[in-house]
Amino acid sequence: MIGEKNNAAKYAFFYMLSLVALIFMALSAGIIVFQIINKNIIDVLEDFRGRYSPGALKFAISAIIIAAPIYYLAAAQINKNLFSGKLSKDSGIRKWLTYFILLVSTIVMLGFLIAVIYNFLDGELTTKFILKALTAIIIAAAIFTYYFYDIRRENVAGVKDRIVRIYFYGSLVLVVAALISAFVFVESPAETRNIKYDSTILNRFSQIDSALNNYYYDNGKLPNDLDSMLAGITYLREEDMTDPATGKKFEYKVIDKNTYELCATFKITSKDYENINGPYYFEKRWDHAAGYQCLRQKVRSDKDAGLKPIAP
Repeated sequence: MIGEKNNAAKYAFFYMLSLVALIFMALSAGIIVFQIINKNIIDVLEDFRGRYSPGALKFAISAIIIAAPIYYLAAAQINKNLFSGKLSKDSGIRKWLTYFILLVSTIVMLGFLIAVIYNFLDGELTTKFILKALTAIIIAAAIFTYYFYDIRRENVAGVKDRIVRIYFYGSLVLVVAALISAFVFVESPAETRNIKYDSTILNRFSQIDSALNNYYYDNGKLPNDLDSMLAGITYLREEDMTDPATGKKFEYKVIDKNTYELCATFKITSKDYENINGPYYFEKRWDHAAGYQCLRQKVRSDKDAGLKPIAP
């Protein structure tokens, strides 16, 4: 058809756009389900690959918000032109690009399944493996069966295919459900900022703790103030001893020969942090409540930290 040839680039654009959006949407839906599984089924023996990741969940939410509308708009345009007859069911563009979508989608989903099986063989809990495998299989099956059915349809022009409509609206409902579920589990931007604030404080506390241990190693006692360590410890900067919000130095108290306290104001409790990020992302020795807190620590012994004995 002449009209079809004149619009070949447009139809190719819609098919390729739908492919890119489909991959982002399908992977993101899978990531959301995977992260919900990771958050609810905790295995403390897992490495970072099998743990709940707020960052991965936020990426998946962002990708679905952008990719899903693009995919459904592009798919609607394709179906509209097929229904009107402007795009023939026997069009080379339709056949080649539909099979290309099938190929790319299959490769991506195979990679998804391979990763799931690898994690299981690497020690992931059986329950998590089964749930993740089912998720990947359902997503792959939905994509493959839809496009395989669509390319084999005999009647396209002027026909509102019931099965196509079921796939279209059914997948839309599932994608929206995944997105809503993700918002239920992910923390708000304000909570994220509070976590980053407290994490920055605790990272600085850890640096100070390391510096205090080194100072104790060299001098056999704790310093009277934090500034005393700046000259002798190169990795510790003045910035590392200050509150990230106020710029004021952390309060430091010497309790006895080998015990000290570091004080700061925290936004959330350590329990809140664990509930949001999982129990494996927090050092128990830095347990704290919200508000102004002084955290007591002891310098590590030579047995614990490999420090040389201090001469009496």
